[in-house]
Order: sequence, then C-alpha cells, then structure tokens
Amino acid sequence: MPTLPVESVKNVISGLLQSKGVPEVNADVQVALLIDAELRGLASHGLLRLPRILERIENGVADPQAEGVAQWDAPGFLRVDGQKGLGPVVAMSALSLAAARAREHGVVVAAITNANHLGSLAFYAERVARQGQCLIAFSTSEALVHPWGGRQAMIGTNPIAIGMPGGDEPFVMDTATSVVSMGKIHDHANRGEPIPADWALDADGAPTTDATKAKSGAIAPFGGAKGYALGLAFELLVAGLAGGALGRDVRGTLDSTTVCNKSDLFIVIDHPVEPVSAYLAAIRDAEPAQGFSNVRVPGERGRALRRQRQADGLPVDDALWAQIVAMRQEMEIR
Repeated sequence: MPTLPVESVKNVISGLLQSKGVPEVNADVQVALLIDAELRGLASHGLLRLPRILERIENGVADPQAEGVAQWDAPGFLRVDGQKGLGPVVAMSALSLAAARAREHGVVVAAITNANHLGSLAFYAERVARQGQCLIAFSTSEALVHPWGGRQAMIGTNPIAIGMPGGDEPFVMDTATSVVSMGKIHDHANRGEPIPADWALDADGAPTTDATKAKSGAIAPFGGAKGYALGLAFELLVAGLAGGALGRDVRGTLDSTTVCNKSDLFIVIDHPVEPVSAYLAAIRDAEPAQGFSNVRVPGERGRALRRQRQADGLPVDDALWAQIVAMRQEMEIR
C-alpha cells in the first residue's frame, strides 16, 4: 500500500474531475470531501467513490456544473432541487444559504433532493461547527438494511451527524443507523477481506462473512431493534420533508446509471451554546474500563489520524490507486 503526499493525491483527483467538465471551484469541494474521508480513515467514503463519480458524470446522471436551485418555502425552511449536481457541491451551497438565514432566524431546515451522494456527513458538521453554529445532518440511501426480525433489505443506512462548537475543537458525531456502511463492505470486498459475521446477510438472508456476497444482501441495523427504529424514523422524516423516494425505490448512490433520488436534510441552529469544553474534558479524564487505555470523545480518533496523515501522507490501496493512475493516463492520452 503506497503512502502518497496529500497534495499530490488532491492534484490527481482534481485533474480527473476537471477532465470530466467539473469546474475547478466544484472540483475543490468534491476533492476536499474525499480527501477528508481518507485522512480520517474512512476509506469507504474516500477515493473508493471517485471512479463511480466519474462514471456518473460520463453517463449523464451527475451534472458536474450544477449547484442546485433553492427556494424558501417559509422563513426557516429551504427547499433545494440539486439538479443532479455533485452531492458536496449542492450541500455546501445549501448550507451557505441556511447558515446565513439562521443568523437571523435562529433555526433553519434545508431539505435537498435530486443531488448525488453527500459522502461523510461529518465533513459538513465540522465546518458548520467551526463557524460557531450547530448542525444536525441526515441522509437516506438505497434500501441496504434489513428491518429487525427481517431477512431482506428494506431501509437505508440513514446516517446522522451532529456538530457543535466545543472549545478548541468542535464536537462532531457521525454514525449510520446500520452496523456499518455499504461503502465499508465494498472496501472489504475490493481488498478481498472477510467481514464479521454479525455485519450482514447474503442474498438468501443467511449470515455471511463474505463481503462480496454481502453486497447483494442486507446489512444489520446497529443495536438491534433500537437501530432499526431510528433508521426507519429518520427515513420517514427526511424523505417526508424533502420529498425523495422511500425504501426499495431509492436509487443512485451505488450505481453509475441511475439518477439519484434519495433525500438529505440539514438543520442549522444559531444560538448561544453553553461552553461544553469542560464537560468534554471531564469525559476524557474519566477512568477507562478494563481493556481501554483512555476515554475518547466522538471524532477524536479521526482528527488525530488526520493530523498524522497530513504530515506523513495518505496510505492508498494498491489496486485502487492503480485504477486511478490508469484513468489519469487515459485522460492524458485523450
């Protein structure tokens, strides 16, 4: 696995995106999201996604130039048609409008449809929190998760992220309502590595450790019935407010040929937040349980890894980097 300078990787990705007609300013946003995921150790949401993004642009189901069209349905409710734009580009445009209006009204809800995959929601939560505001972010996905007691995928992984100012560093929590993301299963499949037996079922509804079989099966909800309930509630709320598809009708984040019809929802809160740094420090100083060296606050592991990789470089899967290099060479030949 090669370790590559971060700026070199950025330049390669940006060049590939711009070769497909992505304006430099839009490419910068997409690159920032992919690189941030890699820096924080989320390979499932990093460079692994690049080939599919490029294919979706080539196939006309992702518009490289679109930023979305927004309208205010109410003083605190922003509705956004993403116009098939790249997810991070549409999301950051919507958040810019929502954050500005939240400074006037306190709370703004932004509901997005017709935009491509957002990537890691922590990317947005951290940026809003560093601006001094709070963000609650939701997104839906294809039906990848089986309901509690079921054998067939019927619900999205439906992640939630929360970001808020927290002293020296913002508090950022980002989690799917499934045991893992489908991107993580794809990452294991690409590397030929098995998955834990409690992650997923195969297409026949049987537990499997084969990541390739899991790709056509169903992921387990985290926490059993409680994770199932949260995932279902989030899907109903987000799709209901944004107007996107539900359940097995959702398409477009795992293929290269279908227009994306999932939903995204951002709640931006601009209100004085009592300092939480002392409380977070107390949690970090709590006595660790047996087998643990310390107690961490959500997001700290990723930030520490990001600092390390920014200094030392990005480790990239050999096969994936070879694929990216081949695409770059093909671009240069053209």
